[in-house]
Amino acid sequence: MKRLLQACALVIAAGSLVACTVPNKGGSSQEEVARAAYKHDGAPSITLFTMLSNRNGAGAHTSIMVNGSQRVAFDPAGSFRHEKIVSNNDTVYGMTPYLVDQYTRFHARETYHVVIQTLEVSPEVAERALQMVSSHPAVSQSYCAMSTSQLLSQLPGFEDVKPSFFPRKLMDTFTAKGASFERLYEYDDDDKSGVLRAFTPEYQRN
Repeated sequence: MKRLLQACALVIAAGSLVACTVPNKGGSSQEEVARAAYKHDGAPSITLFTMLSNRNGAGAHTSIMVNGSQRVAFDPAGSFRHEKIVSNNDTVYGMTPYLVDQYTRFHARETYHVVIQTLEVSPEVAERALQMVSSHPAVSQSYCAMSTSQLLSQLPGFEDVKPSFFPRKLMDTFTAKGASFERLYEYDDDDKSGVLRAFTPEYQRN
């Protein structure tokens, strides 16, 4: 336990968990969740989002998107929330192309960029991941990478994922697995709320 607390202190001191500090218990009803379901025609997959500091490369936030019978994001203790965005605890539903674009642009700004890595998985693994994120309780602040890595480590083919508080470690694991790799840079000011203020719900289903 002492070693774990020391690790947390190091991460927080490095400023690498500043983006996963919002408790998200509860949220949309099951009826709203069902109505928001979006089926993407791409291959079953798991996409890892890693938010990195443009100043020193430190990891700031970790989340995943699961594409199976529907596409959702698991955004542990994240702040991508809006009254028109359907979410329950830390799972965001209805991840249409528009909402994925909004999600990544919400996190990319003058101080941070986003690394996007995707691994194709079997339909069975995708469904298991969907079940796990949909039933996952709200995550405590600063536990984004830990909760995500613990969840992934329970999936077939991801047994080698080591639970960690460090977003970059999970990113490196996806790199070693041969995940696709993309970086998104934006140079808006550091006020992320501007993206949510400009959010246009009528485009959400596109």
